[in-house]
Amino acid sequence: MVLYFTSNVVDPPATIYMGKDKFENEDLIKHGWPEDVWFHVDKLSSAHVYLRLSPGQSWETIPPLLLDDLAQLCKANSIEGNKKDNITIIYTPWTNLVKRGDMAPGQVSYKNPKLVKRVFVAERQNPMVNRLNKTKKITYPDLYQMRAERDRMEKREKTMAANKQKAEERRAAEERRLMLEDTSYERVFAAVEAAQKKKGKPTNSNLFGESSDDDDDDHTPNRRDQDIDDFF
Repeated sequence: MVLYFTSNVVDPPATIYMGKDKFENEDLIKHGWPEDVWFHVDKLSSAHVYLRLSPGQSWETIPPLLLDDLAQLCKANSIEGNKKDNITIIYTPWTNLVKRGDMAPGQVSYKNPKLVKRVFVAERQNPMVNRLNKTKKITYPDLYQMRAERDRMEKREKTMAANKQKAEERRAAEERRLMLEDTSYERVFAAVEAAQKKKGKPTNSNLFGESSDDDDDDHTPNRRDQDIDDFF
């Protein structure tokens, strides 16, 4: 069983979830998502509360109001922590959690302790807890299947992005080829014009030395071949 909550202090609303007990927390630890952030009361037993980040969000820039909701939910779901004031909530990305075989159910450690942040909670705020509890939904999801579907979607999106990038690269390469081709023609025409100027021929002649003036009757029969021989 998984309990889902919605925090409306941010837009779009944030999805928060947690297991019923330490045994269900094992499945949450095993089948978490890279977008998940794990919350827990520091040095006390409590529920494992997770925030599922929206696309583009970072665990390091969670809005303060949302952090308050998560911290209050952690505190409210800790038998000992709920009775105490001035407690600390710790949080870290799900990807930073470590579960070893010798650990008790629900127990975790961290790959990198430097990736653990803390939130101080002075006291329980009933209005916040009540607001969150009103959004609570009890579900029995297939966590393995949900994670597998999430991974399939990510793979499809990456494939589509890669194909789009390849198409863009091909388009850019074709544009460069056409630009180089145009530049090559311009160089040929420029060289022909320079050669014609050097020999005192009209600058408005085309590649074969012919004048663009239709009234020019001074053409010689072999003039085209002679200009090509002179150029090459």
